[in-house]
Amino acid sequence: MGYVADELEARAVDYVYADLMEDPFQALPVAVDVCAGVISMGGPMSANDRHPGVARELSLLASAVELEKPLLGVCLGAQLLAKAAGALVYRNPVKEIGWYPVHFRPEAGADALFAGISSPQTVFQWHGETFDLPSGSVWLASSAACAHQAFRLGEHAWGLQFHLETSPVMIAQWLREDAMEGDLWEVFEPVDPERYAAAQRELARTVFGRWAGLLAP
Repeated sequence: MGYVADELEARAVDYVYADLMEDPFQALPVAVDVCAGVISMGGPMSANDRHPGVARELSLLASAVELEKPLLGVCLGAQLLAKAAGALVYRNPVKEIGWYPVHFRPEAGADALFAGISSPQTVFQWHGETFDLPSGSVWLASSAACAHQAFRLGEHAWGLQFHLETSPVMIAQWLREDAMEGDLWEVFEPVDPERYAAAQRELARTVFGRWAGLLAP
């Protein structure tokens, strides 16, 4: 979870990790109805895949939204959150891989996570799909190549298309992974893991710190 985990640990928030794509039938360490919050991270699969892990995660996210648990979805997690709320997920016109500016909309000025953050911010991206905004959600951010970069559903759930959680070490690791090789054929200039890393770290500290602060003890 990268910088997300750092902010949880800084606040002494215990968390447990479940990989539903690896084992979709595992018993969750903590039930959604008793946990303080839910985080759904990224991955190379699609929210439209007919995989039991995808189906189970969609169900869990829908339950978390219904129970008004603080929820954070990142990249695939944002797409899953959108789909769980009834929106469509589909291929973006281009893949965004590397560092791209994200522009925050006026609505972000009153948002619990993004209030007071200057616009634009250059953040790390790695995705080929996007989503429609769920009905009733608040559109928070966009980029030139992908309109829906961040949204809030109700007062407790956020979807972030960009990878604010990534450190330079994580980015370098992704660039070496065989599963990512196909994506890299569509990258026309080298990705420097360090290029905007310092600014992204500060932004992550603010955004994820605010989200962690919403969790009940």
